[in-house]
Amino acid sequence: PDNIVLKCLTERLSKLDCATKGWVLRGYPRSRHQAEALSEAGYAPNRVYFLECPTDTIVERLSLRRTDPVTGQPYHLIYNPPPSLEMKRRLKTHHKDAETAGDEDVLAYDSQVEELVDYYTTSQSVNADQDPHTVFESIESLLTKPLPKQTLKATL
Repeated sequence: PDNIVLKCLTERLSKLDCATKGWVLRGYPRSRHQAEALSEAGYAPNRVYFLECPTDTIVERLSLRRTDPVTGQPYHLIYNPPPSLEMKRRLKTHHKDAETAGDEDVLAYDSQVEELVDYYTTSQSVNADQDPHTVFESIESLLTKPLPKQTLKATL
C-alpha cells in the first residue's frame, strides 16, 4: 500500500546522508497520487527524468537478461555477455524477464506516465533507445548541470 511505501521512503530520506548528499528514486512515484504524497511529506525531487524507449526495445532488453545462479552476477546477452560459453550455458532467466511479462509493466507505466509528466512540469525526457552507456552519459550530463536559479530558491 502507498502509505507503507511512503512511510519507509520518508524514514530513509530523512537520514543524514540523504539530507546532505541527496537521493535518487527509480520507479517511484508511479502515480500522481504518490507524487503528491511525496511532495506533501516534504520530499519533492528537484530533478525528474523520464526514459523514453519503444515497447519492443524494452521487451527485448528484458528478455535477454540473465543471472548466473552460481555467482548471482547479472548479464545481458548483448550489452554484458558472460565471459565464457560454460557460464552462458548455466545462466538462468528470471520469470519476470520473459518476453510477455514486460508487456504488463509497460502498459501500467504508459497508463500513469502522462499524469506524472503533467505533475513534474520541469521533468526532462531522455532517449533510452540507445546503448546503456550512451543513456548513462546522457543522464550524467543532465545531473551535472546546475539547477536553474528558480529551482534553487524554491528548495532553500
